[in-house]
Amino acid sequence: MKIVLLGKNGQVGWELQRALAPLGQVIALDRSQVDGFCGDLSNPEKVYQSILDISPDVVINAAAFTAVDLAEKEQEQADLINHQAVKYIAQACHKINALFVHYSTDYVFNGQGDVAFHEMDKIDPLNIYGKTKALGEASIQQSGCKYLIFRTSWVFAVKGKNFLKTMLNLAQQKEELSIINDQIGAPTSAELIADITAHTIAQVMRDDHKQGIYHLVASGTVSWYEYARYIFEQARLIGAEFPLKQVHPIATTAYPTPAKRPLNSRLENQKIQQTFNLHLPAWQQGVKRAIVELFDK
Repeated sequence: MKIVLLGKNGQVGWELQRALAPLGQVIALDRSQVDGFCGDLSNPEKVYQSILDISPDVVINAAAFTAVDLAEKEQEQADLINHQAVKYIAQACHKINALFVHYSTDYVFNGQGDVAFHEMDKIDPLNIYGKTKALGEASIQQSGCKYLIFRTSWVFAVKGKNFLKTMLNLAQQKEELSIINDQIGAPTSAELIADITAHTIAQVMRDDHKQGIYHLVASGTVSWYEYARYIFEQARLIGAEFPLKQVHPIATTAYPTPAKRPLNSRLENQKIQQTFNLHLPAWQQGVKRAIVELFDK
């Protein structure tokens, strides 16, 4: 099996390079050119041509414009990467009959209520980032290509920038922190996303009736505040010391941002577990592993 991986240096892309290796040849690309092939999503035409030239069995897009607040200002760039480039990739996959694997987000929903969103619930994004990701999803579905779209949320990893690493850094610098307590979601490790991706690709290549949209998140939910408290607790359990003494819960309204944030980021993950005979572990499991790895360095 020949696999093209776009966004190889991101949190998920980095883990995918490991997880995909047993499936076959992985051609991992980023913004720079490798052997004349282009993985820069800000240049969709070149990415399209590179996919045709490589003619892989699978294309995985782990690249995206993920700066949620910046997307409000740089709307054209966000749309170019999250929507227009995705449309080009989907068209290329359709032309060569390749499976397109793409990552999306809970931000395609409106973030209201207190019930987990299902795959077929109404799309209703509340900010530019969510709108561009929703348009990207639609372009894949309209292209006629075989696809797996994985919606995920609150992604973290040992590599890259994320909430878990930010909290540990702040704990080293401050005695008090205020963390939002009314946004609920599922912290999901890039490692888990990569492993599940490899598992599902193997099955869909044998049975393309399993293609479609799936919610790929760890099990269970938590607020950012309780998530932060868990991070500090687990770090201290393995011997970490920092000056942080108090963590205060605050409302989203107390921390205004350019882009509106969803209060409800819950995603129902039963479909992917049942379709692919999987068990998605509790979010705490991945967080513990990442903290141990970070402090073992």
